This record gives sequence, C-alpha cells and structure tokens, in this order.
Amino acid sequence: MKTSVYIATSLDGFIARENGELDWLPGIDDNSDGKGEDFGYHEFMNSIDVLIMGRLTFETVRSFEQWPYGDKRVIVLSSQPLQIPNDLSDKVESTSCPPAELIQKLSEENCQHIYIDGGKTIQSFLNADLIQELIITRIPVLIGSGIPLFGPLDKDRKLRHILTRTFENGFVQSKYELIN
Repeated sequence: MKTSVYIATSLDGFIARENGELDWLPGIDDNSDGKGEDFGYHEFMNSIDVLIMGRLTFETVRSFEQWPYGDKRVIVLSSQPLQIPNDLSDKVESTSCPPAELIQKLSEENCQHIYIDGGKTIQSFLNADLIQELIITRIPVLIGSGIPLFGPLDKDRKLRHILTRTFENGFVQSKYELIN
C-alpha cells in the first residue's frame, strides 16, 4: 500500500492563508491561466482508493461550488463529531482513530493507494512515518503568511527527488519519495 500527498503551495510554502482562504490559487476565482492543464491531478485521483483529510480541509472543500472528489471514498479525521451532509453520506465517513490505526485498517481492506490531504493531517502522517510520496506543486505567488505545509517534526525526514516538471504558467511540480 502506498500513501501520497498531492498539494499546491505558494512559493513561500503556504497551503492556505491564515484564515484558510485559497483565493491565491489560480482557478479559485476563474483566473486560471493553466490553459486546460490539470497538472496530473486526474491521473493521480484515478490511482487512489481513498482520500484522508482533516476536518478543516473538509470544511473548506464543502464550501466549493462542487464536490471535487466524485465518488471517491473520503475519510475525515476529527476529534469532534462531524456533520456529514446527506448528499455525501455514501462517500464520506469520519473517524478519530490515530493515523497508524487507520492505515492498518485500510491495509486490511486491501486499499492500494491513499491520498493524504490537509496541513495538520499531512504533518501527523509524516510524524508517524506513514507517507511514501510527496507531489508538491509550487504556485508562483508570495502570500507572506498562512498555513504552512510543513510544521515541527519529531525527527528529520529524508527525501529522494523523483522528478520535477515545469509548466508554461510558471507552476513547478516536484515529486519526492520519503526514505525511512
């Protein structure tokens, strides 16, 4: 089983503004200059069995005009009760179990590829040595402050660079493998 992160950051390393806003991301306000490029997102999404995200990420995604994950199974990590809308009740579930326990459960269900999303969730899975791959797309914008992709770690995490792609609109996407 493989666990992956697929995420965009500002050039200064933030995944959202301090208030969680994503208005700096191209396409959020229909100002995309990606010329139809999806930066490998659909191929990546087609490769995963389940997506794990935190409650704050779930709340942000729920505010989007459309649910972006189709029929993919989504597990929301939350220590508080979570209200799941009826239209998502067959796709979304909530749990408060620790990352290692959740990964073990998904492994027993024969999941092959898991997408980890959301700042705190990514950090907790990194600290538990449960991420094998990072795909990070850097957007050429400086937002000055916000929610960082990476926070404190209990030890150094070594990475092996797999590839870097550049796009006409200035996006730079790098893929890394974590070395344990």
